[in-house]
Amino acid sequence: MRTAAKHRIWKATVFLVGWAALAIFYFSQSLAQKFAMHDPTPWWHFLAIWVIGLYIFGSLALGVLWLGRRFPIQRRNWIRRTVLHFLFSLGFSLLDLAIAAAIFPLLRVLPSVFKDFSSAFGFLLVIDFHGSVLGYWTVLGAQAGIRYYRRYQEREREALRLELQASELKTQLARAQLSALKMQLQPHFLFNTLNAITVLVRQRKGQLAEDMLARLSDLLRCVLEDVEAQEVPLRRELEYLQIYLSIQQVRFQDRLKIDISADPETLDAAFPQMALQPIVENAIRHGIGGRARAGNIKISASHVDDDLVIAVEDDGPGFSSHGNSRAGIGLPNTRARLHQLYGDDGQLVTANRENGGAKVTLVIPYRPAPDLSTTEMMEVHAVESPDR
Repeated sequence: MRTAAKHRIWKATVFLVGWAALAIFYFSQSLAQKFAMHDPTPWWHFLAIWVIGLYIFGSLALGVLWLGRRFPIQRRNWIRRTVLHFLFSLGFSLLDLAIAAAIFPLLRVLPSVFKDFSSAFGFLLVIDFHGSVLGYWTVLGAQAGIRYYRRYQEREREALRLELQASELKTQLARAQLSALKMQLQPHFLFNTLNAITVLVRQRKGQLAEDMLARLSDLLRCVLEDVEAQEVPLRRELEYLQIYLSIQQVRFQDRLKIDISADPETLDAAFPQMALQPIVENAIRHGIGGRARAGNIKISASHVDDDLVIAVEDDGPGFSSHGNSRAGIGLPNTRARLHQLYGDDGQLVTANRENGGAKVTLVIPYRPAPDLSTTEMMEVHAVESPDR
């Protein structure tokens, strides 16, 4: 209640002060004319005429604003409404002049002109009728301009709201696509590992199967700790990889030789969670799994300019010259995931080594890893189908 009362008092104050200021502005012009023409009329007559006249006009202008709200001029009815407001402006002007003609003689201002109502009304009708009509349309036009500006602001706010909503939906879609890619990668790895364990059980190698199950349990426990994260520190990713490789070494034993080298400054860099494992799995499966002799896999991480570069090399048969026959699901999904996270700054490059074997290189922007204890913040560079 107090706030509403203060608001009404504030509006009344603005009304009184505003019209008084306008009256003083016009009074200064009349005062200049009085001195220039040596008019003996007391100065306060002019002040009274302007103050009272503009307060009458301002009071009636409130009715003009009501008429403008009640009968707005719009595109579909502008001819009819324009004629209607023209008639209103004539009535407004006559009423404005009639009220002034009734008051001025009572104040005894300019007694030679404002002797009585009829003489005052006739004088005002001659000198101020058109100005009053123009004042009506000025108030009506100002109201229409303010209304248009407010609608423009509302449209801007609505456009901004829709843009933010679209951005949120875009982010949610990207998160859903990334989560879908992760869900495709992780079961793929899990099923391959379980198949390997099944083979060991069938071969009656129970102890080896138990070792693989124990290490698989350790790996799943680590992955589930960071299940919501799209990025983890590289050192964390290498921990996953070490456990995964220990599982594979149970399976391949002396046939699998691993060399991992990472620059110390890269260990705290952000890296997509579980993005390295499918690439290494691909190297093991195609570089070693199909032959009887031992094979070497080399994994390196380095900081090159503004990029984090991870290379996975094997000494297997390499990529087919007729196409990437060993891509499977891991490499395409990892490439799509990099594109979702980093846009064109994330790359997965496959090539054959000069001395035989395959090399897969991941290049992503180098930046510090996120704090996994806080809510993940992901920047989305693109929203596209991973079927590329």
